[in-house]
Amino acid sequence: MMAKEATVTASSREVITVDVTLPGRRYSILIGDCLIAAAGEHITAVLPGARCAVVTDANVAALYLAPLKASLEARGVLLGDAIVAPGETSKSFPVLARLSETLLKLGVERGDCVIALGGGVIGDLAGFAASILRRGVRLVQMPTTLLAQVDSSVGGKTGIDTPQGKNLIGAFHQPSLVLADISTLSTLPAREFGAGYAEVMKYGLLGDAPFFSWLEKHWQQVFSGQGPERLKAIETSVRAKAAIVEADEREESGTRALLNLGHTFGHALEAYAGYSDRLLHGEAIAIGQNLAFKFSVAQGFCPPDDALRVERHLAKVGLPSKIADIPGKAPTPGQLLRLMAQDKKVQGGKLALVLVRGIGQAFVERDVPPDTITAFLKTECGSA
Repeated sequence: MMAKEATVTASSREVITVDVTLPGRRYSILIGDCLIAAAGEHITAVLPGARCAVVTDANVAALYLAPLKASLEARGVLLGDAIVAPGETSKSFPVLARLSETLLKLGVERGDCVIALGGGVIGDLAGFAASILRRGVRLVQMPTTLLAQVDSSVGGKTGIDTPQGKNLIGAFHQPSLVLADISTLSTLPAREFGAGYAEVMKYGLLGDAPFFSWLEKHWQQVFSGQGPERLKAIETSVRAKAAIVEADEREESGTRALLNLGHTFGHALEAYAGYSDRLLHGEAIAIGQNLAFKFSVAQGFCPPDDALRVERHLAKVGLPSKIADIPGKAPTPGQLLRLMAQDKKVQGGKLALVLVRGIGQAFVERDVPPDTITAFLKTECGSA
């Protein structure tokens, strides 16, 4: 991966730049303060002549749509905006259809750009719309949540949910630019920030044991945002994600599948909870990561002490770690197994799991016997 730090002229503060280099193309991820107000400058530098349509949700619009539009208007590139309802339920066929119609009415042409201003839901939805609109228009990701800044805005995965599972309909559509304005995290509810932290943890757990050890020591500063630790955690996560995307853009070699550590369990739990505030995405991934470590221990792959460290850290930062932590009635093993069978890594009907040999040592285990998973889930669901 080619990565460097640079100072941009739009702000007096230093902005970290991570370049993602893919076959035949490259894009930059900018991480720093004041990037929303400077968006017009950055976008026109990368996409000269492109006009922009902003997609966001009602909550984010109230906070950040006005300064973004002012920046685009100052450069004469604003087409308009489309606002959808907040929450995972907006990642659906009906909302995608309405959004696509709105973008066409705004006059988006092949050479124009869709801006995704918001969290992971907006990034996935707007990115998918950009991938199919006029057979593909440019995309700029402007993530406003921790989860989106360290994970979903980087790498080009877009999509919507269906009753069968999460992100089962979608496309790879790389952005032309990512602007991660970390000042937006100051308005993020504590629960949302914690949910995003689960994805920060993931990079340490899957391939960077020293980073996880650093998080164990500095997580309070990451949460408070009072020092340089938050920026360091975001930069480290983005560089890790970018390196994996460069190595395996479309999840063909298996390297990119490692990013799904905890996600097969987590997505099943999220679907069971109805993609609702009952269980946020990052909370589901936190539980999923803990389950992946515990399952790895049960299969003799991982030292028990490593799994215990993960569970203790989740407890310290206030994230759920067990199925029993989900409010309401617990799922049955059969329900979870059926939802896990919809995972995108399933091939030929065979379930694959990202497991670990220890902290920082993830690998993909293919063709995991359903009976083995069912026995494990019986214990975790309290039905053994």
